[in-house]
Amino acid sequence: MIAACDREIAQSLEEFESKLDPPPGSTSLSKDGSKPKTSEPGFDLQTHLHRIFGVDLTQVPGINILTTQTLLAEIGPDFSHFANGPALTSWLGLCPDNRVSGGKVLSVKTRKVKNRAATALRMAAQSLHRSQSFLGHFYRRMRTKLGAPKAITATAHKLARIIYHMVTTGHAYDETICAQNEAQNRKRMEVRLRKQARELGLQLVAI
Repeated sequence: MIAACDREIAQSLEEFESKLDPPPGSTSLSKDGSKPKTSEPGFDLQTHLHRIFGVDLTQVPGINILTTQTLLAEIGPDFSHFANGPALTSWLGLCPDNRVSGGKVLSVKTRKVKNRAATALRMAAQSLHRSQSFLGHFYRRMRTKLGAPKAITATAHKLARIIYHMVTTGHAYDETICAQNEAQNRKRMEVRLRKQARELGLQLVAI
């Protein structure tokens, strides 16, 4: 019965338009080195998802074949109905839901939504706790700073933004871009801190 179900799924996937023809053969390992799960179907699902999305999302640390399949099932192959990355994260309930009344911020908690795609991204984020990738370091840093629940949400938010960029631009995952963005954020933070120090008559000195 499982084999019959796999054949039906494969037949349905064949009906999706191809954005590209992926290289022959499919990789058995994702970028973070995770092995295929026993729950994965008995056909080459990764190649189907690669050609449908136009990019190999399993190259993103934490994202495996089943996570990618969930994103296809819940969102579809076309992300253009979301104006930008923040619109996607808002729909997923992975960004702060700022509630303001009379100019006073009442709450910045994320919305409670029942979204399978968001759940899949949260699980992907949690799987990065031992990853030596940039995203793994980001998750551990956020966990130390905010605690595990908020760190999972923050990392899932970052994963959603990365996936949106990949699907809408057709660009493959490039970890050096993430590292560059992190360096730029750190530089902006340093400039802001130096400005605040000057306003207080102080001077920052590097350790």
